[in-house]
Amino acid sequence: MELFLIGHDCRYAVEQMLLTLFPEERPQYPEKPSGADSARITLRRGRKYMTAQCRLGLDGTIYEGQARCLLPDRSDPLEETRQQQRLVKLAFYRAALRSGRERPVWGALTGVRPARILSRKIELGASEKTARTQFIRENDVHPARADLCVHAARASMEVLRTLDPQKDVCLYVGIPFCPSRCAYCSFVSQDVSRSISMLPAFLEALKKEIEAAAAVVKRCGLRPVSVYIGGGTPTTLDETQLQELCTALRENFDLSACREFCVEAGRPDTITPGKLEVLRRQGVTRISVNPQSMTDRVLEAAGRRHTAQDVVDALETARRIADFDINMDLIAGLPDDTPEDFGRSLERVLALRPENITVHTLARKKGSRILLEDAVLPSPEDIGQMVETACRRLTEAGYVPYYLYRQKFMAGGFENVGWTLPGHANLYNLCIMEELTGILAMGGGASTKLTRGDGRIERLFTPKYAKEYCAAIDRVVSDKEKIAAFYGMPDKTERSGDHVL
Repeated sequence: MELFLIGHDCRYAVEQMLLTLFPEERPQYPEKPSGADSARITLRRGRKYMTAQCRLGLDGTIYEGQARCLLPDRSDPLEETRQQQRLVKLAFYRAALRSGRERPVWGALTGVRPARILSRKIELGASEKTARTQFIRENDVHPARADLCVHAARASMEVLRTLDPQKDVCLYVGIPFCPSRCAYCSFVSQDVSRSISMLPAFLEALKKEIEAAAAVVKRCGLRPVSVYIGGGTPTTLDETQLQELCTALRENFDLSACREFCVEAGRPDTITPGKLEVLRRQGVTRISVNPQSMTDRVLEAAGRRHTAQDVVDALETARRIADFDINMDLIAGLPDDTPEDFGRSLERVLALRPENITVHTLARKKGSRILLEDAVLPSPEDIGQMVETACRRLTEAGYVPYYLYRQKFMAGGFENVGWTLPGHANLYNLCIMEELTGILAMGGGASTKLTRGDGRIERLFTPKYAKEYCAAIDRVVSDKEKIAAFYGMPDKTERSGDHVL
């Protein structure tokens, strides 16, 4: 679709709305209209109001939409930018709905963290009820989605009261290896059957990064409150390798204030009693045992090399060995799945009573086999039925939603939601989704996100694949000095012992 932006440069906001409403289209920015489908989006500041207007041309017919708000205070550039983006999206959205496009469940809202918008209103003094009403009215969000955001906002604000955003950080370690690649996955991971020779070198490089990161954390006076080992599938490592990794973390970081230690066991075909014993001895408090489905036919279509019974066996073994909090994932929208089969999968998971259940909506990710092979997927209506069934049954079973996020290309425009039994919310998930603390990440494809509670954010990235990560480890280690600079500490070369020169 041809896009013409007048009086603003909210290109990303417009493209996100285009992706939501016209997923089959791609943005084009010609100098002049060609007569093809187009959207002309104008933003103007008047004496009292800022107004966005959209003229949407589809198959020769023009549809119009408008949105306006009181002029934002120009002394707050961030708020003005937020309002500009909201208005151009709303104008585009209203024009599209007039053309007959179906209303998305999230209305005109785009972005990864919808609950953060509602939280901000409460932080500024609105009551929960008022914030919810405004959230629905301003974004045309379905009330059920607003309710999810209320729960997530409540959970994040409750946790925030226990944190020091200037001092507390979460540690993330990325292990980019899996036993095999699932059909829906575009995650950065390598099939161990082809790359197992890289594991020792990767772990040696990772230990160097851990040492460098821990030294900076100590120098900056930061306090790790959560450790999360993700991937990939960390339990692809054998018992000795898991022991070495956990020991390196404990020996280098002061984890005396750490509230949780999480490891994604993920694939039940990588879980053994010996590995679980290692995790127990190392003080791990939470693991994931992720079925994605409890229907063998669907598991096979998704490229999972295990059965539903393997999931049950792995969970029972974990319960026998340690008192872990356990998370289980399900995905709504997998190939060959149906609302009925998804409902049965959910019931089997509920019968196992894990402390956390995460319900994902399938994201059609570039590079995944699902897209490359043009797999037959459930319809948006069927996926909606799966998601609604999950919300209803999880609520009935005593679980509450505590975090959520959205991704590009999500089937039906839905979301991913983490549900928890009371008292078992995962701190790391709250911190990363609601940006409550900095995330100091290490390992392959790791993304560090530094925050200080003042709105400033800085990101650092490591190479995605094990071979490139090992080759770049000296640069990865030196990059840790950027963390010290972010927190206002001098470079280590300017220090002698405990004294600044």
